[in-house]
Amino acid sequence: MGRWLFSCFFLIGLPNLPAQEQTISGEVRAKRSGQTVTGAILRIEGSSPETGTDAKGKFEFTTDIKGRRILVIMAADFNPRRIPIEINTEALKLGIIYLDRDISRERSDNLVTLTESDLSREEDDVASAGLLQATRDIFLSRAAFDFGQAFFRVRGYDARNGKVFINGMSMNKLADGRPQWNNWGGLNDITRNQGFSYGLQGSGHAFGGLLGTTNIDTRPSGQRPGMRITSSASNRTYTGRLLATYNSGKQKNGIAYALSASRRWALQGYIDGTLYDAYSVYGGLEYECNEKNSIGLTAILASNRRGRSSAITEEVFQLEGNTYNPYWGYQRGELRNSRERSIREPILILNHYYRSDKLRLSTGISYQFGNHSRSRLGYYNAPNPDPTYYRYLPSFYINSPIGANFINAQAAKGGFLKHPQLNWERIYVANTRDALNGKAAYVLYDDIVEDATLTLSSVANFRMTDHWSFDFGLSYKNLSSDNFASITDLLGAQFHEDTDPFSDTINDVNGDNFKRVGEVFNYNYKIVASVFEGFAQCKVTLNSWDAFLATTYSNTSYYRQGLFLNERFPDNSLGKSNKVLFSNFGIKGGYTFKFSGRHWLSANALFLTQAPFFQNVFINPREHNEVVAAIRSEKLSSADLNYFIRLPDLTGRLTGFYTRFQDESDINFFFVDSGVGSDFVQEVITDLDKLHMGVELGLEYQISSSVKLSFAGAVGKYLFASDPDLSINFVPIATGTAEADEDVITSEGNIDLGVATIKDLKLAQGPQKALAFGVEYRDPKYWWVGLTTNYLANNYANISTIGRTLSFYLDPETGQPFPEATRDNVNKLLEQKRLDDFYLLNLVGGKSWLISGKYISVFASVNNVFDAVFRTGGYEQSRNGNYGQLSRDNLSGSPSFAPKYWYGYGRTYFLNLTVNF
Repeated sequence: MGRWLFSCFFLIGLPNLPAQEQTISGEVRAKRSGQTVTGAILRIEGSSPETGTDAKGKFEFTTDIKGRRILVIMAADFNPRRIPIEINTEALKLGIIYLDRDISRERSDNLVTLTESDLSREEDDVASAGLLQATRDIFLSRAAFDFGQAFFRVRGYDARNGKVFINGMSMNKLADGRPQWNNWGGLNDITRNQGFSYGLQGSGHAFGGLLGTTNIDTRPSGQRPGMRITSSASNRTYTGRLLATYNSGKQKNGIAYALSASRRWALQGYIDGTLYDAYSVYGGLEYECNEKNSIGLTAILASNRRGRSSAITEEVFQLEGNTYNPYWGYQRGELRNSRERSIREPILILNHYYRSDKLRLSTGISYQFGNHSRSRLGYYNAPNPDPTYYRYLPSFYINSPIGANFINAQAAKGGFLKHPQLNWERIYVANTRDALNGKAAYVLYDDIVEDATLTLSSVANFRMTDHWSFDFGLSYKNLSSDNFASITDLLGAQFHEDTDPFSDTINDVNGDNFKRVGEVFNYNYKIVASVFEGFAQCKVTLNSWDAFLATTYSNTSYYRQGLFLNERFPDNSLGKSNKVLFSNFGIKGGYTFKFSGRHWLSANALFLTQAPFFQNVFINPREHNEVVAAIRSEKLSSADLNYFIRLPDLTGRLTGFYTRFQDESDINFFFVDSGVGSDFVQEVITDLDKLHMGVELGLEYQISSSVKLSFAGAVGKYLFASDPDLSINFVPIATGTAEADEDVITSEGNIDLGVATIKDLKLAQGPQKALAFGVEYRDPKYWWVGLTTNYLANNYANISTIGRTLSFYLDPETGQPFPEATRDNVNKLLEQKRLDDFYLLNLVGGKSWLISGKYISVFASVNNVFDAVFRTGGYEQSRNGNYGQLSRDNLSGSPSFAPKYWYGYGRTYFLNLTVNF
């Protein structure tokens, strides 16, 4: 099929071979200072080939395109300029073209930082963080900043569906496929130079993903020379930020270097108890050996430590509000959060670049190492310390199986309001009560992942003619990932006994059972993963149309190596597992027809198989080697249709898209109460399909030289497209556990619960409808202000899959269905929770000055001006395992195990001052 399409492109292109070429030349300068602008990119709109300005700001290129066209000039820190030109038989000399400084670029840099840092949910990703800097598409800008406040996801996709590179080296993690933006967070000056292809568009860097491909170029030669200092204040995730960057520019000896460092901090952010402590350092060195060869070295260290927050039930929200966080409390007058996340994974990259008239070759090697950890407060044969534990809340007494007790419920309410936070003093007292024994009832520990990733990559871009180009790439990535728990604080005790409190079994049979601070306990294993991937792409570019065809092939392997002999799983907990292997391929293509330089239509399609990420391959890697039965590659098929308009005053894009995910697997961990017994289970979901479809629209209209209107909208339909198979795996459990004060049954093994009826239920992928209308005023005296009003709707809480199986209908005492568990009653009880629709108003503005050669800019934003309270997401709890239990819990209208929700920020501000030398 590839050969057939290739031949078609060739034959169709024959009649369109170029006629006589004409030369276009000129010079680009900054309007206010008159300085030359180097590295500016120029292209004729609707045509792929582009050129750049040299060290003197001059450009010259040839084209065979004729007639009236639009010349687009783009440069970092400047507003793009679109100039109408007419190309005929004579050379076109444009003279000096002046560009305005782009103060709104400061807005982009600052908002990317905020978008990245605002994540408060552990499982969330930053699917839109890179989109804001990498493109000027109005819809994507709105998606990243305005819609991003509600955790809007572009096309409902996960961040793993976008591919992110730094200097051509893949940054997507092999564990879950997501890029970890915190690995280079805070380095906005360095990461602003990005190449981006959106959606299914072709990319010269890689085959790409559904969300597109972003390549962050950190080479000093691509950065603005000079010194830049930035200071920021906010009441969002952090309260203060300092950033300094210096770039030498290319020197006479061919060497260029850049240094950048930032610091961000907060004792607590907008959400109570969420400290923020981050610093980032970058060093880049580039040597131009000759006109065709250069070598670059990049080093990045970004350390990020932050306090986490929790989703809460409606009951807790009514008691404490949307900024409440149960994870923290005061210890001797100091705020202490029991759930902190820390990331420190340095990146080293060595690149070689070759560039000639026909060929560009980029080859690199990168090594990333370090760790990320999540702290947790463990309790062993002791009361749950979480102040929102269901037994401490009023609903526990209202929903009592022996009848509502409103007196005790009122007392519980008073007790919670008086002591709503974690009680560190009580924990220390419990740990030191038996001084002679010294055994810990509570332990603060870290779940730690230490990764070492080696990546090799080479990408060639060959331009055979002005109309034919080819891209090829090979990459290899190897990961060695150590996963273990380590004690950080015994909280006054002398040691921790490393046994499982639910089964009274030993976690490490071959080790010392008495653990102290700094020692590994609970679990210890290694994951080794490797991926080899190659891609090839052909592009055809002609006057009235262009097309591309790309293909990819990959091999993926995983294995687990257990380092603890777990008494619960003596046969398959210690040692290496068998290798799990996947071979995958993909093909995509696109065709663009240009009605003129102002209107064009493009269509793209993709089919891809991909290996599941290893977090969905091993059922319970902390304890044993077992792999999901009949695990197989996932399938993705997608198509989109795009219409672009580029008029002098009106620009925009309208897109329709369709994507289907097939044969996905998913693993979840939770505690389930069946009514007569309880268990910790691993829920294994297989044969899961998902469907994403919808439309996107972005428009910008320039009313005058000072006033611009914008509109962005997305209406999607994201839902489960199959009824998957579901099974649960039980960990052996003894009676009288710490989690459930009542007796529990002992169970072990795997139970196939059959099909989960979830088809056509909505995916919890953020708002599925988002609309924004904006007005911006830009004054000739270099100040501007913008207002955006946003409407977000059709957001749903994530479902509990186990509640949609036939086992939910069964009474565990009789083994027979509950008489009242009719389909109508069950559907009503399990109706998916839709979050409230809401409106947000955002204000932004800025001012710039040029004083004695120093460029000074101020940027400010106020989000959610009217302080609206809104939910950004949520999930159903899986604790109640059958109809009888869940229906009893819901009788009062305030269930103990109601869905939990995350809440967005209220009114917040961000203020930024930047000085360029």
